[in-house]
Amino acid sequence: MNLRETAKDLFLETLRHLSIEEAMTVRVKISGTTLSVGRYEYNIATFRRVFLVSMGKAAVPMLDSMLSRVGPLLRNDQELRGIAVGSSLPSKADPRVQYLKGDHPLPGVTSQHAADAILRLLSQSDSETLVLFLISGGASAMVEMPLDPTIALEESTAFHKALVHSGLPIQQMNALRKHFSRVKGGRLAVAAHPATQSTLLISDVPNNLLHIVSSGPSLPDPSTVSECRKILRDHRASLQLSPDLLHFFEAAWLEETPKADHPAFRKAAWTSLLSSDDLCSIAGMFAASRGFHVVVDNTCDDWDYREAAPYLLEKLRSLREQYPRICLLSAGELSVPLTKLHGTGGRNQQFALECAKLLARDGLHGTVLSGGSDGVDGNSSAAGGVCDETTASRAEAAGWNMWNALERFDSFPLLEAIGDVIMTGPTGNNVRDLRILLSE
Repeated sequence: MNLRETAKDLFLETLRHLSIEEAMTVRVKISGTTLSVGRYEYNIATFRRVFLVSMGKAAVPMLDSMLSRVGPLLRNDQELRGIAVGSSLPSKADPRVQYLKGDHPLPGVTSQHAADAILRLLSQSDSETLVLFLISGGASAMVEMPLDPTIALEESTAFHKALVHSGLPIQQMNALRKHFSRVKGGRLAVAAHPATQSTLLISDVPNNLLHIVSSGPSLPDPSTVSECRKILRDHRASLQLSPDLLHFFEAAWLEETPKADHPAFRKAAWTSLLSSDDLCSIAGMFAASRGFHVVVDNTCDDWDYREAAPYLLEKLRSLREQYPRICLLSAGELSVPLTKLHGTGGRNQQFALECAKLLARDGLHGTVLSGGSDGVDGNSSAAGGVCDETTASRAEAAGWNMWNALERFDSFPLLEAIGDVIMTGPTGNNVRDLRILLSE
């Protein structure tokens, strides 16, 4: 088996073992009528009602797993209601739950319906209510309602599209999203006040930044209005927001998002269910079992892909001088600023092709795989791509120009033509991207 196939096997094996149910078994436990979520405990018998609000790409499996634990604890006089807004609908619906198939990657009509339904449910919360928020990546688009009700859906969609294509770091994008929205940046926690609240997150961000998972709808937000205004001043040309949106962010009435001292968070807690740490841990275990020396380096998280590629390849070359078989793992998301005219692909395939270019140019030996744990890379049907020092010559032999594909952000057709795309289909999970670099 060549190293390209080995890398593919490692990636697919990692995704198969990245199980929501397994993580729930470890982090969510039942003892009598007590529900333990991480280190927090809730006596279900003391609540009159339990609300489950699940949103994001893993909304349905997270809800199903929590329902199977909480449901049996409830007495007949206790109420359970829920809303799930995800990338798919369940094969078997629970009559106590309203299910919506969310819009993604940009908000649409369903996004506003979902936000309205969640706000209406939370408005019925009181001090005898337990609200369980189940949050995974993708909910920023799936649940949205502008803070200013006069902003039309088309304007909201254009705003989100501008952010996605801006190349801004995720923290800056989410600061803007939070202050634009009625449901982000802790505002759902405020809507649920004075209920007891517990948020369980599948994190598609660095672990110390849980408040930006799906724009932190139920967590306190440290970003500020003044920070948003500075981002807009510094990036006005690349964002190209409409005059109406610029006026919104400059308006004197624009509210700050709720901070950690807000009363809504006095009875609130949050726990990470799965994260990119789990992604690296599982991949590293399988790589070690195949005889590789495993190193994890997430330094280039959120870097421009053109900076991350030479950094990781140089790290691989250096490690190869010390160990006969090396597996370098790197989790997180890279920035790929797009031009208005771009082809089919995504950040993972673009990164893989950039590595192929450097391997060919510098005469290096190595294999690089980059894939999304959600199974979707950009506007393509692939999860990502894999390359090695032969990619450029194989592409040329098949009639493709790798340099042109890179310039046009059109990586998918080339990689598909030479059999180097990674196809998984949507996984219903999202803990960021994984890069696997192998050498022997």
